[in-house]
Amino acid sequence: MITFSIITITYNAAAVVRPTLESVLVQTYQHVEHIIIDGASTDGTLQAVEDYRDQSAEESASHDVVIVSEPDRGIYDAMNKGLRRATGDYIVFLNAGDTLPSSATLETIVFSAQLKTLETLPAVLYGDTDIVDGEGNIIGHRHLTPPDHLTWRSFKKGMLVCHQAFYARLDIARNIEYDLRYRHSSDVDWCIRVMKEAERRDLPLVRIPAVIAHYLNEGNTTRNHRASLRERFCVMRRHYGLGTTLLMHAWFVVSAPFRQIKKE
Repeated sequence: MITFSIITITYNAAAVVRPTLESVLVQTYQHVEHIIIDGASTDGTLQAVEDYRDQSAEESASHDVVIVSEPDRGIYDAMNKGLRRATGDYIVFLNAGDTLPSSATLETIVFSAQLKTLETLPAVLYGDTDIVDGEGNIIGHRHLTPPDHLTWRSFKKGMLVCHQAFYARLDIARNIEYDLRYRHSSDVDWCIRVMKEAERRDLPLVRIPAVIAHYLNEGNTTRNHRASLRERFCVMRRHYGLGTTLLMHAWFVVSAPFRQIKKE
């Protein structure tokens, strides 16, 4: 039976964290560990997550909730703390404000993965993402669409899979910590390194043909867009080389007006 470790990073997130917690609480799939890594919040975040832990204990005996609240060195340091504490077969990061789309999301992921009848668990399970506003209303489908056949080379075209829709096998992920040199785009680097390790081990990456994450529009990367783009250039250069990175960025610039026309 597949088990999941869902990790939620919070810091003064009282205004947005409750929908995230609720989306995990209502999951019909029972083999869930929810680890909340809080950066010593000073608002009502801790009260919200402690209330959630109590409610989860009452309503779902198979949902384990772990809360850690202490100062950290930023979001990726907090994610590394979550990696070290996780115990499930798969790990996914669902940060404050992001949600699982329905109560059957984890059921859908498990069902789709088991349909593949593979001899070993896939290294990564991944799916589609919708963007939502602060009220939980869907703004639209994420403009980058995951390919049916994903490899680490796929991210040359951008982060085709949203971090919140990227479920990595824990035995792989635990040995690949987030690089703290990056403040806004270490998730891109981390996903690439996980996929590289999957290729080294000759393990499959399996697409879930469904929307499996709702991403809050005003996330960390959105708020720090320019810095994130600079870091992503460095990440791409590190993994794909300077020439390929320059060519891909030139293509992004040239094709941007046409993508906008298509969107409209």
